[in-house]
Amino acid sequence: MKNIIVNTKKGILMVALLATVIGYASEGNATIKDVKKTDLRINNVKEGNLLTIKDANGLILYKELIEKSGVYTKGFDLSELPNGNYFFELDKDVQIKTIPFSVTKNKVTFNKAEETIIFKPVAIVKNNMLNITKFAPNYESLKISIYSNNGTNELLHTETIKGTQVIERAFKLKTGKYKLVLKSNNKEFTKFINN
Repeated sequence: MKNIIVNTKKGILMVALLATVIGYASEGNATIKDVKKTDLRINNVKEGNLLTIKDANGLILYKELIEKSGVYTKGFDLSELPNGNYFFELDKDVQIKTIPFSVTKNKVTFNKAEETIIFKPVAIVKNNMLNITKFAPNYESLKISIYSNNGTNELLHTETIKGTQVIERAFKLKTGKYKLVLKSNNKEFTKFINN
């Protein structure tokens, strides 16, 4: 067990230390090369997008805020990670893209067929109206929970929406503070509202 922890720490350190080669190039999709140093290239990133590398349990091994909009390119030595399943996750404004890979005996393998894009729910408050929208191309559900955030944390409304690709809900808000919790695609999104 101690050896696994030491190797995991070494792997995390290697990923962090060997993250190099930032550059920009022309249009295209995210591309990855299966070599000792993995070159990750993602087009159409924006400043403030979040790139992480996570293990199969969701533990963050590497995290970076994208500093410039355009094309993101960086090299990673993923072969030093312990055997297991991992994924890159790019958290953008309204979507999260995951790029899964596995490490077996220092060999990194990407499965392009398992790449996913999920669309995040969007909540906007304007003129005392809370508008929630979500694109659900695979008919994934959205659970909406609205809490009072004035010290009581009282649940004011909850519902789960299923069976539609375009989810839209509107709520009239009274003056006050609210906590909005949206759950979809095994992820939770929280927003605090002062109305």
